[in-house]
Amino acid sequence: MKAGLTVCCVILLSISSAAREKPKPHPEPPPVTVPATIDHNRVVIDADIPLPNGSTRRVHAWVDNGNPDLYLSRKLATIVGLNVSCDDKTCSAPPPPAIVVGGMALPLTDVKKAEIPLKPVSAAAVLAPGMNVDINIPSIVLRHYDVLVDFPEHKFTIGAPGAIHFLGSSGKVEINAQNGLIQVPSKIENKKYDLALDMGASISFLSDWLFDELAAGHADWPHMTGAVGPANMWGADAETKWKVMRLDRLQYGPLYLIDVPVVELAKPVMDFLEKRAGTPTEGLIGSNVLLNYRVGLDYAHSMVYFDIGRLYTVPDFDVVGLTLRPEDDGQYSILGVVDFEGTPAVPVGPDGVEAGDHLVAVDDIGVRGATMGQVWSMLGGTPGKQRKLTIERAGKQLTVMAKVLTFLAPAPERDTK
Repeated sequence: MKAGLTVCCVILLSISSAAREKPKPHPEPPPVTVPATIDHNRVVIDADIPLPNGSTRRVHAWVDNGNPDLYLSRKLATIVGLNVSCDDKTCSAPPPPAIVVGGMALPLTDVKKAEIPLKPVSAAAVLAPGMNVDINIPSIVLRHYDVLVDFPEHKFTIGAPGAIHFLGSSGKVEINAQNGLIQVPSKIENKKYDLALDMGASISFLSDWLFDELAAGHADWPHMTGAVGPANMWGADAETKWKVMRLDRLQYGPLYLIDVPVVELAKPVMDFLEKRAGTPTEGLIGSNVLLNYRVGLDYAHSMVYFDIGRLYTVPDFDVVGLTLRPEDDGQYSILGVVDFEGTPAVPVGPDGVEAGDHLVAVDDIGVRGATMGQVWSMLGGTPGKQRKLTIERAGKQLTVMAKVLTFLAPAPERDTK
């Protein structure tokens, strides 16, 4: 009798213990790391897009954390079989189901629609002129993950929240819960400002009023008019008149930065960015400032991390003094020539360069179909180096010799090259 009672007690205890045990959660998959191309300071990776037949399409994707909207090329939309609708300004379509990075699927369920540039058939293969990309990965998608951009090693890592062990200096930031846009508490001359973090931008920007206030108070800070190098962002007509300045010092979250190139941002554009951010902001810091860092985005805890990867000072403005526009057909138009110490940086006139010319080649290397980053690499180099420019005007070609010059040269005590 006692033996039977003991067995029953053991069985009941086992059942009770099993009932108390909770099912073990499935472990989160490890983060994935893929190679990245840093092109014109923009982060481009390979990704895969699922197709209706169950296969995938390999594409070039732009990591665009400063933009909440999804964009893709018309060619990719056609391949994926999306239902594209257009008006006289733009096109749009329902988004693909996901973007797959290193085998990890990033669902696009939060995206209401994919924006598709209204382009002629000849330009439908890429998302934007001067970029070899098919799709961007916007902040509204990235906000669900841990993200690490390793600029020095050209790597991109993404994982579930908590999957990445971040290193470096850290700081609390404000993140828009609806779209993932990031604002970083900053200081310029001990005054507080919020500046966005936008690794999709090739250059940094300040609001017009703040830029003008700083420029008026610091005539000795290096400045210029006209966009060259990383400031030649897209090739908009207004870039020939952009004001560019090198800030002496900037505290950006946990970082203390010196000699920071920034562009004045017109008020209508600033108002648009502020409305999209959902909070007051006075500009943005782009990738041009971050090329020496591994930048970690911990969206779940509203934290950013900056881990120094190298101490080399990137010669960002040692270039030929042109402002360029990449065209839909792959050509590069010359919008203008900037001044250097009061004179044109490149020979101008009938035997030199004129606005509206096409840049055909640099040192006999053709530029048609190249990215902005590739062209500016050709136009850069050691100051004083001569570059042979092949120019086309009215169907005829001519050769112009132009020097690589140092624009926005830092003050001597700041020069660490």
